[in-house]
Order: sequence, then structure tokens, then C-alpha cells
Amino acid sequence: MNSAILTLICLSMFYFGYRYYSQFLSTKVYGIKNQKTPAHEFQDGIDYVPTDKHILFGHHFTSIAGAAPIIGPCIAVYWGWLPAILWVVLGTIFMGAAHDFGSLVLSLKEKGKSVADISSLTINNRIRVMFLIFIMCLTWLVLAVFANAIAGLFTKYSTAVLPVNIEIIIAMIIGYYIYKKKINAFLPSIIALLVLYIFVWIGSNNPINLESIGVQSSNVKHTWVVLLFIYSGIASLIPVWILLQPRDYINSHQLIVGLSLIFLSIFLIQPKIIAPAITNLDKGPPIIPFLFVTIACGAISGFHGLVSSGTTSKQVNKMKDARMIGYGATLGEGSLALAATIAAIAGISFVNMQNEICLPWACDFNNAKAGALNVFINGSSGLLQQIGLPQGLATTLIVVLVVSFAATTLDSATRIQRYIITEFGSATKLKIFENKYLATLISIIPAYFIATNNELRNELWQTFGASNQMLAALTLMVLSIYFWKKGKNIIPLIIPMIIIMLITISALYIKFNQSTTLLLKSINGILIILIIWMILEGIMYCLKKMKLKNE
Repeated sequence: MNSAILTLICLSMFYFGYRYYSQFLSTKVYGIKNQKTPAHEFQDGIDYVPTDKHILFGHHFTSIAGAAPIIGPCIAVYWGWLPAILWVVLGTIFMGAAHDFGSLVLSLKEKGKSVADISSLTINNRIRVMFLIFIMCLTWLVLAVFANAIAGLFTKYSTAVLPVNIEIIIAMIIGYYIYKKKINAFLPSIIALLVLYIFVWIGSNNPINLESIGVQSSNVKHTWVVLLFIYSGIASLIPVWILLQPRDYINSHQLIVGLSLIFLSIFLIQPKIIAPAITNLDKGPPIIPFLFVTIACGAISGFHGLVSSGTTSKQVNKMKDARMIGYGATLGEGSLALAATIAAIAGISFVNMQNEICLPWACDFNNAKAGALNVFINGSSGLLQQIGLPQGLATTLIVVLVVSFAATTLDSATRIQRYIITEFGSATKLKIFENKYLATLISIIPAYFIATNNELRNELWQTFGASNQMLAALTLMVLSIYFWKKGKNIIPLIIPMIIIMLITISALYIKFNQSTTLLLKSINGILIILIIWMILEGIMYCLKKMKLKNE
């Protein structure tokens, strides 16, 4: 099949999803009305900061669009391109975007509270505590996965180190001028993007390798993991306007440019899809349920709800901005997942080193997982080379794109984990956990040990994917009960909730039985217990409410 036609069909479906389905959700399900947002009500200049919708779109977009919507699809084409594409497009429109939009609106209506906090108001305090524990477990997995991904890319593609770190400096300068000098953000961010691309070119010819400063080659990746967690801890503590907002605004432009170049090359070159439509149904993990947890971000993701109710809701200027930010950014992530899929199944055909690349549909599942980022980077670079970019520059450009988003997710997740731990302290009356510095240490230290555990490293992705999807299902449960109490149409929430619950419980149960280490079996077991308990709490609450209503 022609990849350009496939891409056009998918992007058209995203457009119609935003045009019609998000409007339906906005009016018939979420009942958006003008009201004072938490950013104005609790403005403090640190976490609660009223922000222009375009800047906030950039923050939200890049916070959710990390490496996951790239890695997941590039693994999932193991089962063929058709199931991967269908899940990315339909899952994004009817599940993921509805979930993200709803999480944001819910938090805005409830004074910027997290989904976990709102669950206590909606159901009871027990489910709040369980929610918080579940979220903490998931967020440690998120931090471990992304720290490993970035460290691996810095180790393999040292040409990306300089531009990625220069971007942090540029963003802080831009943040100062936007916030302190009250200047419009658009022009400075464009200038910053141009400067970043200059350093991408410089970096492509000047790699920075830790071995040159005395780090042993066997310790390079581990050293990057340590440095990344130190960075994420510091970044999570400073005000959002210093680094988080301006860097994410730059990254949103970077993503638009990167995606535009990839899609432009697809439409101009029209690469042929070399992957089979469906394959490996009789080998490896079963496509149901594992396709739906392998592609987590890029279809539906519980982590997005944490971003929506954790950082984004505290920065929304007007209620009506929630549709563009919540639903629109998820479609953007779906577009990234689509681009990653096309790069893996068609762009890779232009790479002359296929014998060194594990094509996901032509190798075993473990190798497909290990080589996912390599497939995307080489496939995307191959596409860009077809429109005139030199190989070194094209590769560095793509790696910087991936690392920038992954780094945003890393420090956003650390900030969210800090919120969750302090909220856990409040819920359990353990005041010690409300200290933000201790909460930050608790955020990163367990994640560090997970990231550096050799027994866990190769098994993290699907456990992360399954728990991530289940958090989305549990969030949909809270959304369903909340809007049910307000008399809204909750069918668009109930259907994806049931589907995702069934899929993810199945996946976690299979992973529990397959676990070869006590630690991994314990993680999966704890997650299953928390999930079943929370579902039962939700069911019992609804039955109680219906009984009282009938009486």
C-alpha cells in the first residue's frame, strides 16, 4: 500500500475527530462553561501560572509526547502495520483524546486537584489512597523507562548531547524574558528554535562522549542515568516559567517542524510499505491483549491524565482552552505515533544498513523491543535524506527530537510524582511526605534502582504499558461516576473504560504468570490487587447510590 495515501486517510480522521467528536464531548459530556480557572484562583508564580493557550499547548503536547508514542508503534508492527495503525487512529480519537480532555476538564472544575484527589470526593478516601499508590508505582516505571531511553540514545548518538543541553540554557533565557519582561513568546521561541538547529548542525560534527573525560565505556549509560535523575530532580523543583514552559514551547515548534519534515517526505517520496499488514499471530506474545499495551502513549495513556490534572490544569487561562489543549494535543501525539509507524514500515526501506537493523516483523519479540528506537531513528533519517538532508544532520535532528520530548516527560513526571507523594502524605496524615525536597528524593531514588536493575530492564515496557493503560481505565471510571452524578451522557466514557480494563487486567495477569524474577512478579501482583480493589470500590459506590435513589 502507498504510505502517503494511508497517512492522508489517518490525518483526515484526526481532523474530523477534533472537528466533531471533541465538540460533542465538550457540550454533551463535559459541559464546559466559563468559570474562574485554578491558575487565576490560586496564582502563585510557581505552579499556578495563567498561561497563553499556545504556550500551554506546547507544554502539554511535549509532556505527553515523549518517546513512548515512538517506541510502542515501532514494537507493535511486529504483528503487522494494520493492527498498529487501527489502534493508533481509533484509540486516539475515541479513547485517548476523550480521556485526556476529560481529565483536564475534571481538574479545572475541581480547583486544580489531581484525579486521585478527586476520586476521594467522587467515591471515597480509600480509593484515593489506592489511586495514589498505583500512580506512584506507575510513575516510577515511567521515570525508569524514559531515563533508560535517553541514556541509551546519548550513549549511542553522542552528537545529540550538545544541542539537547544547549536547549536547556536557551529555554531558561527565553523563560526569563517572557515571564519577567512580559514579552510575546512567539518570536523569541522561533529564534530559540533556529539557534537550537544551529547547534544540531554543530553537534552533528562534534560529538560529546563521556569516555573522553575519563568515564569507562561500560559505565557511560549508567552515568547518564545518574545525571538525568539529578537533572530531573532540580528541574521539578524550580518554577514552571523558568524551564518547563519555555522549553516545552520550543519543543512544540520542534515537534511541528520534525513532523512536518517527516510527513512532507512521505507525501513527496511516497515510500512503499515493506512490512506485512498482519503477521506473527502464531508467534510471540498474543496480539490480544499485548498490542493494546505495547502501544500505550499514542493511543490512550493514563500518564496523560496525570499531566492534565497535575501540571496543565494549574496553568489553563480560560476553560474554553481545555478543548484545544486536552483533545488537540492528544491528536498531535497520535500524529507522532503515526509518523513513527510509517518510518518503521516504509522509511526504513531507504536505509542501506538493513542487515544491521532488526526489522520488528522479521525478528523475535525481544529484539523488536530492543531495536524499536533504532528503527524509528534510521527510518525517519532515511526519509529526511530523500529530501536532501545529509545523513549525519538528519540522524542528529531526529535523535534531538526524541530526547527533547523524553526529557520533558522525565522532569514533568518527576514534578507530578512530587505532587503525588505530598498528596499521599496529606491523605495519610504523614506530614513528613509533604516536604517537597524529601518528596523529590522519594520520586527519583526508587526510579533509579528500577532503571539500573538488569533483571527488570528488558521487562519494563509491557508492565509500564499495562499499568499505564489501566490508570487510564481507572481515570475513566472516576470521570464516568463524576459526570453520571451530574446527569451527563457517560456512554463515551463507559465503553472505552470497560474495553481497557479487560485488556489490561489480562495483560498484567499474563505478565504475572510469566515473571521470572520475584521483584517483577511482586510489582505485577501489587498492581493487579490495587486495580481489582479500586474497581470494586467504584462498583459498590454506584450500587449504593442507585439503591438510595430508588428508595
